[in-house]
Amino acid sequence: MLTLVAGFALGRINTSDEPTSVAQPPGAAAGGGSRDAAQAVSAGDGHQHGPGTGPHTHPGDGQDEATGTTVSAAGYTLKPVLRSQPAGATTDYRFRVVGVDGQPVTRFAVVHDKPLHMIVVGRDLGGYQHLHPTMAADGTWSVPLELTRPGGYRIYADFTVTTADGRGLPLVLGVDHEVPGSYRPAGLPPPQPQTTTGPYAVSMAGTPTIGMTVPLTFRVDRAGTTGPVRMERYLGAYGHLVVVREGDLGFLHVHPEPELVDGAVKFWLTAPSTGRYRAFFDFQVDGKVHTAAFTINLA
Repeated sequence: MLTLVAGFALGRINTSDEPTSVAQPPGAAAGGGSRDAAQAVSAGDGHQHGPGTGPHTHPGDGQDEATGTTVSAAGYTLKPVLRSQPAGATTDYRFRVVGVDGQPVTRFAVVHDKPLHMIVVGRDLGGYQHLHPTMAADGTWSVPLELTRPGGYRIYADFTVTTADGRGLPLVLGVDHEVPGSYRPAGLPPPQPQTTTGPYAVSMAGTPTIGMTVPLTFRVDRAGTTGPVRMERYLGAYGHLVVVREGDLGFLHVHPEPELVDGAVKFWLTAPSTGRYRAFFDFQVDGKVHTAAFTINLA
């Protein structure tokens, strides 16, 4: 399994159009040579598709599996400092990623302009946030986190760690987080092809299929008008998509095309099982990031 994962990681890096570069984060000590030298290596997302590509499978590469359901994988563990916080308060959420030797990992590849993406989702699939912590020289990540509703949450760390031999290993680790108080879970809205967020109407097109990699496209219009708005790149792409499965909160890797396709943002999704999913589409217009959420029901 480790060989398969590492092979997939190499594919992500080697198929990038970006040149590999090394940068040292602020506050990191000078020098290097060890696994703990604080570095960020540029890497691309990798799983892109040429024009005309249709639904397909990727036998044996693990893309039909949900991740983020465990706190440890491939010898790496997510270790938060706190596991709860008061409702409505902003907390400095801090954590480390440690290796098999118990030491903090400080070498991460830059994917979508960031070395680590932190996703927060309530257990009822509400309260979504996409955050970007900063890492100190000792490997501690931190970010202000505000959770207004009591209840249980899942916090995901989505990153590609740079191993001791210089290879990239993509991982998603997840940990539970609690906000004490009276909890009323919100039910999932029924599946609809269109939703609104702010002044925008967002439509989703595509047919998710279990075990198949199929395209999903998202088109953004101003509410009440026709024709797409002028999309802006956000984190190196025209949009980002996070899909979470109801129940175990399995996290799905979704890969975007690098350019707009007929004015829409195109992703490739592999659904691993029956069930209900919540898809969160992030996009940017006029310098502001918006999120449109959709329910996907796979019987």
